[in-house]
Amino acid sequence: MADLTQKQWSEQLENDSNAIVIDVRTDEEFEEGYIPGAQQIDIYNGAEFLQRAKELDPQKNYYVYCRSGGRSAQACLLLNSVGVKNTYNLNGGITDWEGEIINE
Repeated sequence: MADLTQKQWSEQLENDSNAIVIDVRTDEEFEEGYIPGAQQIDIYNGAEFLQRAKELDPQKNYYVYCRSGGRSAQACLLLNSVGVKNTYNLNGGITDWEGEIINE
């Protein structure tokens, strides 16, 4: 797991053709707005989170975020524990995000 600043995370993501973005917030938070292309896996739903984590391709690079960076750091550690090694936590989460956000 690597903790990246907003700038590092967005630049690395932009240049990574093997990237997958994961939002680990709740359904309600996700509906308020999310980073384009993000897949949502709610870390508060522990059993489902672990099940879906085990189904992820361990060869991909996962860019993980939440509201402020705490839950996403935990999520990165959980992903690492099931064999997903390339995880990047967004310090400051979507709260500090300066890029595009999709609101539904």
